[in-house]
Amino acid sequence: MALLGIISDTHDNRPLIGKAVEIFNSRGVGLVVHAGDFIAPFVARDFRALKCPLVGAFGNNDGERKGLLRAFEGIGEIHQGPHTFAHEGRRIAVMHEPDRLEEFLKPEYDLVVYGHTHKAEVREGRPLVVNPGEVGGWLYGRSTVVILDLDEMRAEVIEL
Repeated sequence: MALLGIISDTHDNRPLIGKAVEIFNSRGVGLVVHAGDFIAPFVARDFRALKCPLVGAFGNNDGERKGLLRAFEGIGEIHQGPHTFAHEGRRIAVMHEPDRLEEFLKPEYDLVVYGHTHKAEVREGRPLVVNPGEVGGWLYGRSTVVILDLDEMRAEVIEL
């Protein structure tokens, strides 16, 4: 079973980032997709514990982008969104803000990941659309991530 960890809007909440990383590692995810708003480069320390690579897109609050790129060397890649890539035979798009979401709601994509709203959403269909909600917990007080079974295209929202 190929699993994907999906996370967004971590907003420097290091204890909850650590908890999310523990969940991803314990579940054996093969890749983590981060939909932006990491915030400060020091959060890379928490993501270093991941047992898989990370692919992410910058968010609107990620001001120190050069520092984030340097800090995440050896952990994974952060791109200007929207960013598209293939993983385990699935075509994936990741972005932070949903303003370009419509461009990717096409059958050639299997999965579209976004963040920014801080509210978890799983929209079934092709493509599957996932917003994992916020890890930071600052806006709504609910910290969530998603684990996606890439074989079944089934998403599970997990509260931290």
